[in-house]
Amino acid sequence: MTAKDVLDIIKEANCKMVDLKFTDLLGQWQHLTVPSKQITEEVFEEGFGFDGSSVRGWRSIESSDMVILPDPNSAKLDPFMDVPTLSLICDIANPDTLEPYERDPRQIAKKALAYLKSTGIADEAFFGPEAEFFIFDDVRFDQNSYGGFYQVDSDEAPWNMGRDEGGKNLGYKFRPKGGYFPALPSDSLHDLRTEICLELDNAGIEVERQHHEVGAAGQGEINIKFDSLVNIADKMQWFKYIVKNVANRHHKTATFMPKPVFADNGSGMHTHMSLFKGGEPLFAGDNYAGLSDEALYFIGGILKHAPTLCTFTNPTTNSYKRLVPGFEAPIKLAYSYRNRSAAIRIPNTGSNPKAKRIEFRTPDPSANGYLAFAALLMAGIDGIQNKIHPGDPLEKDIYGLAPEEAAKVPAIPATLEDTLRALEKDSEYLKKGDVFTEDLIEAWIAWKRENEIIPLQQRPVPYEFYLYYDL
Repeated sequence: MTAKDVLDIIKEANCKMVDLKFTDLLGQWQHLTVPSKQITEEVFEEGFGFDGSSVRGWRSIESSDMVILPDPNSAKLDPFMDVPTLSLICDIANPDTLEPYERDPRQIAKKALAYLKSTGIADEAFFGPEAEFFIFDDVRFDQNSYGGFYQVDSDEAPWNMGRDEGGKNLGYKFRPKGGYFPALPSDSLHDLRTEICLELDNAGIEVERQHHEVGAAGQGEINIKFDSLVNIADKMQWFKYIVKNVANRHHKTATFMPKPVFADNGSGMHTHMSLFKGGEPLFAGDNYAGLSDEALYFIGGILKHAPTLCTFTNPTTNSYKRLVPGFEAPIKLAYSYRNRSAAIRIPNTGSNPKAKRIEFRTPDPSANGYLAFAALLMAGIDGIQNKIHPGDPLEKDIYGLAPEEAAKVPAIPATLEDTLRALEKDSEYLKKGDVFTEDLIEAWIAWKRENEIIPLQQRPVPYEFYLYYDL
């Protein structure tokens, strides 16, 4: 769309306000709102100035001036604001030159796609993330110098089988790991997920299916159709926004935290990927599972760089509480046809070469989609450029391997700190084409250590009292 098209939408929909959304370093949407009369054709070229010093991981206060540039192609009506409001996703630019800001995640995704095209390998990269989430009826947490706790609750949860619910309990609760996927009345969140699907459809995001997931305490999954790199990252921002706000509309709360419930399945974001050139698929061929050489090398690049990729695909300390044996989260760096226990699965896509793709099953939905998908693409490009073969596939139930056999299969890092150390040693493939700059990588590592890893290490947690109080 053009700037004029956006102005026409504002007029036709009688929008009083325009919401300008952008993504911070960690992946959360931020926004500022202006009266619609401030939106002119010039705004899409010149942008609005704002203070970037309080945005997580961005500039310090002495150099905080930044410019927000609306993307006319992103125009959608916001379904959650009382006053008619048009929403625009924005890029962030430096004020002096209007050049892309190197820590703006959306700009990094754009640079990754531009680099792909410059290599001549392909001209389009498609991604299909499957982001799982939990919807709770109540969540409470606090942390201070003399105490800390968290508590989540779900009407579907197994620990509520004996709860007094107005003088009775009808007993339709899921057993632990039993949420996949009994029908109503056990699945009490069906209608809420359907409402999410309808809001996604209204936002122009095609839904493929929705269902309850394995996690007993309100875990769900809604699959949306794949799209090109920047578009799908935009759609994932809308996806999270809509899931959270529909839940809030019903006085419930949604989270994309990977592991909010101990001893039950966590939330993953299995990510499907494929490359096209001139409208033709590059991943279909005559090799193992119907893959091309390029697809195998792409897999090789991901497996080689997985320890650093996890920095962006599994970017929280909580991510590594999901990535443990016994809960269907793939931690072994192997690939296999149809095998969901491998980190990379080649789905059975039938005879259509355009459907041929690979699926990386390790990521989780706490990831910043722009950074995660860009990093995955850069690893795959590196694999193709250097013809990194992934070796032989592993056609076994990896979860059931004997310990001595499992030890021979490489694994992802065990902690967020491990991934940061790996990134410090292996980041050159990300810097090609100036996609991930040294400044961005250093800022990412510093933020994660100073604001997440070290503070967590310094605080006692409830389980430590259980373990050590009476020593």
